[in-house]
This record gives sequence, structure tokens and C-alpha cells, in this order.
Amino acid sequence: MIPGKYRSVSGRAANNVNCGLHLVIQTSSLPEKNKVEFKLSKDTSSFPGRLLQHDLERNYSSRQGDHINLVSSSLSSFPILQRSSEEKILYSDRLSLERQKLTVCPIINGEDHLRLLNFQHNFITRIQNISNLQKLISLDLYDNQIEEISGLSTLRCLRVLLLGKNRIKKISNLENLKSLDVLDLHGNQRDVDNLPCLQHLFLSFNNISSFDSVSCLADSSSLSDITFDGNPIAQESWYKHTVLQNMMQLRQLDMKRITEEERRMASVLAKKEEEKKRESHKQSLLKEKKRLTINNVARQWDLQQQRVANIATNEDRKDSDSAQDPCQIDGSTLSAFPEETGPLDSGLNNALQGLSVIDTYLVEVDGDTLSLYGSGALESLDRNWSVQTAGMITTVSFTFIEFDEIVHVLPKLKIKFPNSLHLKFKETNLVMLQQFNALAQLRRVDQLTIDPQGNPVVNFTLWKYYVLFRLSHFSMQKINGTEVTQNDMIMAERLFGILAHVASSELPQYRLISILGDARKKQFRYLLESKGKKPGIINEENNDSKRLVGENTNRATLNYTTRDFYNEKLEEIKEKKKFCKMYIEDLVKEATEINMKNEALQKLWPQMFIELVRDAVIEIRNKNSYMKLCLQQITDQK
Repeated sequence: MIPGKYRSVSGRAANNVNCGLHLVIQTSSLPEKNKVEFKLSKDTSSFPGRLLQHDLERNYSSRQGDHINLVSSSLSSFPILQRSSEEKILYSDRLSLERQKLTVCPIINGEDHLRLLNFQHNFITRIQNISNLQKLISLDLYDNQIEEISGLSTLRCLRVLLLGKNRIKKISNLENLKSLDVLDLHGNQRDVDNLPCLQHLFLSFNNISSFDSVSCLADSSSLSDITFDGNPIAQESWYKHTVLQNMMQLRQLDMKRITEEERRMASVLAKKEEEKKRESHKQSLLKEKKRLTINNVARQWDLQQQRVANIATNEDRKDSDSAQDPCQIDGSTLSAFPEETGPLDSGLNNALQGLSVIDTYLVEVDGDTLSLYGSGALESLDRNWSVQTAGMITTVSFTFIEFDEIVHVLPKLKIKFPNSLHLKFKETNLVMLQQFNALAQLRRVDQLTIDPQGNPVVNFTLWKYYVLFRLSHFSMQKINGTEVTQNDMIMAERLFGILAHVASSELPQYRLISILGDARKKQFRYLLESKGKKPGIINEENNDSKRLVGENTNRATLNYTTRDFYNEKLEEIKEKKKFCKMYIEDLVKEATEINMKNEALQKLWPQMFIELVRDAVIEIRNKNSYMKLCLQQITDQK
């Protein structure tokens, strides 16, 4: 408190919300007998409380209410206030009309000497009929329905105006109140641009949760004393330095003098807060750009899937018979690549045109995770990654990228990020178990996460067991966040062990030899690398070496052919089928013709036989002539 100007109760009482708080407005300009005292009621929701002088607290309201009469006037729509002579003498300078269910201000005649007037807890909508009370110092209109401040221009002595819990949207018509020292507007929308003389503003216990709602107070150059205690903002860490930074003219905050050190600290903290806001704003922009880019990539992906589905549908219509026949390649059955088909968003094109971000891919490094969105992001693997960043990456996430395109960059992934142990796939068109075979070429995989969205392969009940079987040399620890147990490994071997045996049995000998050659190369490379190293280092690398060369030969026969290779083989198969079909048709046609000739021969043969016998008999009828003819034919042939 400022000595000589304000008086308050002890600090102990001030800190207790159940105790009353007495405030005395500036007394240096008032004689002792005119001193006005205020009390904050125990109900903090009705701050600043009832404005009664201390001696009126002794049942003043009830006693006065018994002697106040409001008489209806036939000449006016306003009631007329009447008090007895004794009441006027006893309470000559104050009047309380609290809780009288008033909707208008009554006409107050013969009370020009009033200095305190209380209209608390009524239904008054407009300030009227008090312009004659020019000696009025305090006017309490708390908890009414006033929408506009008016009718106060003549009250030049008014120093306290309490308008809390009303419906006021704008402060106006207060320019003539040169003596106004205290203004309470809690529970209203505040605007102090037109109050150049306002010095003290009490906003305690008004449920103010944001500084933005009172930021207009910074425009008041005359405001020197303000209270925000009891509001949610007063509990925030930024509260004090934010208020001081925006209201440099303040001398007191929450009834405490502001020191220069506090101003300096407020300035320093405000700068830090500003830097944080700028950084936060920057991060928000980056997050928004990331969100828009991912949305754009998702739209491009949907369009691509829709085009692929349409092409596949058209091809199926043209050659439905050939699409239904199974085709054998190297003893393995090839199946078609099913695509997710669905209705395309009708507003997709319009939304795509209105998108401000046109990037079709996104590369993001967040901690130890590298996230790739869109096929264009795969080109980032060709960058010159720093050793520190590359060594930090342990998780690689692929989203909105065809799995066949990912397969092509798996060797780069193994080289660029040697510590990558966890792979994530979302919207990558993993549609069959055979695709998991491609992951065997990696150096090491401890965890695998396949999102059901855009990966129909997870609809197969046994897909996890196939992954464990095919990639058993990795000793995988988790699949989709679930720990891999020894029972899982045993079950995987039981389910798919025979598959690897059949595949290796049906594989051509030259393919088997090439696979065995690769395995031998891996073992030989490991032996060369471990030569000359200390035993301890070799033991530490023993597990990794098992991962490198531990791939079973039978499992290695379960390889993956990309879609391009599959399409090439499919075209080759179609050509072979076409040739076979034409060849068979020619054979059938030739056989049919031979059969027709045979049937005709059977019909003509009896007659032909008779004619042949007759011709032979005629020729040998003259023996000498026949012999000469035969000798002549023999001579001609020589």
C-alpha cells in the first residue's frame, strides 16, 4: 500500500477469501468527515461488493427499506421515491435501493445532498433520473441489465462508478466525469479508449482467463493502479511480466507497488516470451505445411490408385478368359495384384486445385525416425547424409509409396542407414505374402510394422507367421508392436517349412546353384572381415554375422519378383499361350482334314480296287509285250 493514500486490513485477512477487504480511496483531496469507505463482501463473485459506509453495515439496509416508499405517478411512467423526515435526517447523504425489483430508476426529488446511491441487484436497463444528484460521489449499479452508459454527464463529483455484471458493450458518455477515480466493469465487455482520466481499475475475481480480453487497457495512459487478483490469469507464470510489459504506465498491480527491478525482469521475460512465440509460430507454420503436403500426397496417391484400378478393370474386360487361368513360372504360381478400389471423392479435383502446397512428396527426420511420404521421397536416399544423422536413424517409415518402388531402394537403405532396425509401411500396397521376401536383402530388421490401411496383406490370418519364417535369420523381436515368442517361431516353421522345401525342389538347378553361390560369398566375406580382429570384437559381431549368413538356402528360394518383372513374364506367357493355341488349332485342322480324306477313301476303295485289278490283268495279258515294257522302263531309269 502507498503510505498516506490507501489503507487496508492486515495481510493475513487480505489473503483469506472469507475475510472482508476494506479499501479507502485517495483521502488527500477529501476532508476527514467526507472520507468514503468501501467493503468487499465475503461473496467474491459480487466484487467489489456493497458500497456502504462502515456505520451503515449495522442493519442499515433493512432499517432503511422499512421507511422507503416508491409511489406510482400518474404523470410519469417512473415511480417516485419518498422517504420520511426521520430517515432523511438519519441517512441524509446515502440511499440504498438494493433488491427492490426495479426495472427503471425512480424519480428522486428533494435528495440533492445524496453522496452514496446503491441500486444493486435490480433489473434496471437504463441510467435515468439521477442528473439532479450533482453531489453524488458513489453510484452502485452492480448486477442490473444496463446496456449503455448514459445519464451521468452532470455528475461531475462522481468518483466511484460500479457497473459490474451488466450488459455494457462499450464505455461512452463518461467524458465529463473528471473526478472518476474508480470504475468497476467486471462481467461486461471492456473499452477504455474514452477514459483519459481513469486511474484506478479493480477487476479482481472476474474470471478473466486471457490477457487478450483486457488488452484494451493498455491504451489508457492515465491508468496507474489495477487489480487482477482472484482471476485465472493471475495464476499463470506469464501474468506479471505480461501485464507490466503492456502497461508500462502502471505504478501498482494488485495493490502492490511496482519496482524498477520488476519492470526490468518483465522486459527480459517479455523478450523471451516473444522469441518463444516466434519459434512457436514458425513450428506451427511448419506443421501446417507438413499437414497440407501430406494431404496433397494422399490425394495424388488416391488418384494413382484409381487410375491403376481403371486400367486393370479394362484389361480384365478385354481378356477375361486369360486372366482366370493360373500361370506357372519356375514352379511357382503367380497371382494377380489386387488393388483397393473405391469411389473417388467428387470434390477431389477442386480441393487439389485450391491447395496452396504443391509438393508431391515429403521427407522428415524426427528424432531417430525417417519418414518418407510419396514416391519422390525415395530420391532423398541419394543425398549426402551426414554421418551423425545417418547413424541416428533407427526407424524408417514409408507412406503412400508402392512397395515395388521401395524394393528398388532397399540396397541403398542398407548402405545409407546401417542402424535402421525398424521398418514401417502404410499405404504401400502390400497385397501378398511373396512381397515380404524382398526384405531378406536388408542387413538387419528387429521390428516390422504393417499398417492395415492400404496394405491388404494383413487380412491374411497367417501373415505374421510367414514373416517370421521367411525372415527367421533376423531373429525379429516385434511385429506390429507385439513381442515375438519362441512359440511363434515354432508355429511359423510348422506352417511354412514344407513350402520352402517344395520351392527348392521345384527350382531349376541353375537357380539353386546361383543362390548357393550367394550364400557362400556371404560366408567368405565374413571370414575375410573377421580375420585379424581381436577375439572380443569377433564375439560381439557374432550375432550380426549369423544374421548375415544365417539365411537358410530353402528359404532363400522364396524370392520376390517385382510387378514390372511380373508384367514382363505375364506378357511372355500370353505370347506363349497364343502360340500354343494357334499350334493346337493347326493340328486339329490338319487331323480333321486327314480324317475326312480317310472316310472318303473308305467309300471309294472297293471300286478303286476292282479297277486296279482290271488294269493289272490287262497289262500282263500279253507276257512278251509286258516284259519288253518293263525292260524299257528300267533302261530309261538308268
